[in-house]
Formats: sequence, C-alpha cells, structure tokens
Amino acid sequence: MFPNSEGLRAPQVALRTRRDGAWKDVATGELFRGRTVVVFALPGAYTPTCSSTHLPRYNELAPALRRAGVDEIVCLSVNDAFVMEEWQKHQDAPNVTFLPDGNGEFTAKMGMLVDKSDLGFGKRSWRYSMLVRDGVIEKMFVEPQKPGDPFEVSDADTMLAYLAPGTKAPEPVLVFSRPGCPHCARAKALLGERGIVFEEVALGRGVTTSALRAVSGRGTVPQVFIGGRHIGGADDLERYLALGERAAA
Repeated sequence: MFPNSEGLRAPQVALRTRRDGAWKDVATGELFRGRTVVVFALPGAYTPTCSSTHLPRYNELAPALRRAGVDEIVCLSVNDAFVMEEWQKHQDAPNVTFLPDGNGEFTAKMGMLVDKSDLGFGKRSWRYSMLVRDGVIEKMFVEPQKPGDPFEVSDADTMLAYLAPGTKAPEPVLVFSRPGCPHCARAKALLGERGIVFEEVALGRGVTTSALRAVSGRGTVPQVFIGGRHIGGADDLERYLALGERAAA
C-alpha cells in the first residue's frame, strides 16, 4: 500500500532543472510556501499515457484550475533535467511547470518510488496527483496498486471536481488554420482573450483543403470546433462566444 500523506508537509528537496539551457535549482519549500499548487506525478516523460492524456489534460484545464484558486500546476517525473526540458518543448504545454526529480529524492520521501526494472526504467514514480496548500498536502489521488500503469483517479478532471464541485470542465477546442491567415489570427485571439485553451491544426502539414472540407463542409480557414461541434469561421466564433457570454450574464 502506498502511504496517504494528507495533512503532512510536502518533502523539502532541491530539484535540479534546466531552464533556457542553464541549470537552476528549484526548492520545493519555496515552490509550495504561501501558495496553492497542484502536483501530478507520472512514470516517465515521452511515455504513452503521460504524453497523450495525463499531461495534455492538465494543460487544457489549467485556466479552470486557476479560477478554482490554483497558483501553479506541476508535472513531476523521475527523469533527468535534460529529458524533462526536451519533453516540455515537445509537448507545447505552457500552462504546466515541468520538474525533474532526477535522483528520485522527492518521490522516495513521498513513498511513491517504485521499481520498474522489468520495463528497463529502473526506479520511477507511481502515478498520483495531490493538492498542496502552503506546503501541506491537503488531498491525494493515488492510482490503485495493480499491474500495469493504471490511470483512473490522478487526472485533471478529478482534481477540478475536488476543487470546484459542480464545475463543468471546458470543452476541447480545435482550430483549423493556415499560416499567415488574418482571420485565423483573429479567431485565435478571440479564444486567447477568454483564456480558452485550443489545439491548432495548420493546413499544409499533412492536412489538405480536401480533408478540411470533408470534416467541416467548408474549404476556408479558420474552421473552429468546440466539443465536437462545428462552429465555423472567425465571425461565427465571435457570435458563438457573444451568445455564451450573454447567457452567462
């Protein structure tokens, strides 16, 4: 059984990180002091569940988590600083702070260090998330201890539901665009002004106008989809957002 550290102070260690090509130590005591921080820990950078689901959803729900009082969202993994720095660039997750626990010191003090030698990984972190307020662990969501890599409770939606019960998670937003398109820039600005996280698919990167027409019925850009619904171009998006704001008023 993994320990439940709720009510205890988070371990104080210095994590060696790389920022803009230079070394920087991050003291967890300073990171947590006087702040509300969400930490989600995972087995490894670049691994499937971590890269495709766990990390992207925290980045996507970051605005909602911040509205619920969170100051920072931290992704922690027992990887070296170079790996975490490159993974951060690869993931394009600007709303999440990547911290390497290269020596596994923080993870060991949390009681979450596990042996994954059967996969050639060595010692890694078990998957979990936690809410830390002013250095004290208020809530933990630890994945069940069973074979494989369970991913059932440490997700961003579960954390948001704990912080703000009844809050509806924002729907996924996708923008088809083309480089240099002013209408695309306007659509992205409309979303950005409202703190709406979106994914962008640019035509010309394996995505053709024919493909765009097949999914949207239109061959012009931008084409915006929200929660699987086709909204349309920049003017359509502006009207859609205005209606939502009037309804919420």
